[in-house]
Amino acid sequence: MTETSKDRVFIFDTTLRDGEQSPGATMTHAEKLEIAELLDDMGVDIIEAGFPIASEGDFRAVAEIAERSKSAVICGLARAQLPDIDRCWEAVKRAERPRIHTFIGTSPLHRAIPNLTQDEMAERIEQTVSHARNLCDNVQWSPMDATRTEWDYLRRVCEIAIKAGATTINIPDTVGYTAPRESAELIRRLIAEVPGGEDVIWATHCHNDLGMATANSLAAVEAGARQIECTINGLGERAGNTALEEVVMALRVRGDIMPYATDIDTRKIMQISRRVATVSGFPVQFNKAIVGKNAFAHESGIHQDGMLKNAETFEIMRPEDVGLAGTSLPLGKHSGRAALRAKLKDLGTEVGDNQLKDIFVRFKELADRKKEVFDDDILALVTATTDGDTNRLQLVNLKVVCGTGGPAEAVLEMEIDGQEYSATCTGDGPVDAAFKAVRQLHPNAARLQLYQVHAVTEGTDAQATVSVRLEEDGMIATGQSANTDTVVASVLAYIHALNRLLVRRGKTGSDVKEISYKDV
Repeated sequence: MTETSKDRVFIFDTTLRDGEQSPGATMTHAEKLEIAELLDDMGVDIIEAGFPIASEGDFRAVAEIAERSKSAVICGLARAQLPDIDRCWEAVKRAERPRIHTFIGTSPLHRAIPNLTQDEMAERIEQTVSHARNLCDNVQWSPMDATRTEWDYLRRVCEIAIKAGATTINIPDTVGYTAPRESAELIRRLIAEVPGGEDVIWATHCHNDLGMATANSLAAVEAGARQIECTINGLGERAGNTALEEVVMALRVRGDIMPYATDIDTRKIMQISRRVATVSGFPVQFNKAIVGKNAFAHESGIHQDGMLKNAETFEIMRPEDVGLAGTSLPLGKHSGRAALRAKLKDLGTEVGDNQLKDIFVRFKELADRKKEVFDDDILALVTATTDGDTNRLQLVNLKVVCGTGGPAEAVLEMEIDGQEYSATCTGDGPVDAAFKAVRQLHPNAARLQLYQVHAVTEGTDAQATVSVRLEEDGMIATGQSANTDTVVASVLAYIHALNRLLVRRGKTGSDVKEISYKDV
């Protein structure tokens, strides 16, 4: 397509310029080259590589990106000053397709900074745009803070820039002040009323101060703008810019009402999103559209059930379209039995209905204590509900007091063969005290061969998986349990092993009547 095609929207990415202006988002030279290459590979039309006069480092980065570029137009930014424009040209001139982007603030607030009258500013615009056009045949001009510039003056300076040789006129909503209806009307009027407006590409550059950057950009496109200025992850000054991934996917998903084409390879969106987040130090919020961790994640039982039956019930695009392997069904307290069964199947574990019922009860108990239940958590629950064990011994309640002031104390309540018993014991630490309480209620000669604690997942709310191996009269039994409370997990694993010993005693004909239970 040509640059005058009416159904084509050009993507102008300014991650390396406006995005890097976010406080703390400075990138190294190598990182800028890497991001530029990723942008070029994904099909971005124009890459604004930097502000060449800002520093020697910025100049070198823009110059090297220009030399390395494959297909994208490489653009540099320059103020409405001749030295800026000359420096910009030196940086981009080796690109296969260079562009100079020059700007000046045209609103009353911005005119007051250099103390220029409207006529003086108009003269400077004509002079600097003409100078840029004499150097480069691809010149973009921007009236900074256009949305707060008087209409008559905005129309006047846009006409001056076009006559001076600008091929693209960008209308920035520099402070994120406008709204979609205003954004569309402004573009529509400029195209209709500025002489020569039909011969240039009109662009939109929207900031997100009021959370409407993407909506304002798309409204401008519907009104005739054919270039969207944006950044990866919406990175940029203050609240950021229009996010590339949002406008591109909106154009793709809603092609019925916005039938405009782009050449972006959307399958590379997630890759570059994550890389920009890493090199800029700006993590992507979990609920960020398209690229957030939760964008294709469903925890609610109703949503998960719908997704398992037909993904289109709760997803308007495929995760594969942005480079993800697939939908995520994270398990939490809102998840249902269907999602749990599906997760178990994905993990290679098939369970019967009765076992699923038991696992689901334990899962709900765990989900009430944890923000997120991981795959290893689920596998630990399966291990803790293995068929074939007896439940003669069951934990009812455990309370432990420990610290630096003295020995630990455990108050234990257990159900043994259907009756409840309790005991209070002290020990060298909470686990020792709890194990002594178990032995007081269930006397046994079993020797502890192994006690091992392993954190299944990360974080302070991680499940601890405890393994216990007991030996009694040549018989060995292993118990395992998982819980966010390490002491509880330890007691459950100990009881699990004792129950297995009871099963093995029965299988070998051992006399179990000698065990005496007493209420303490």
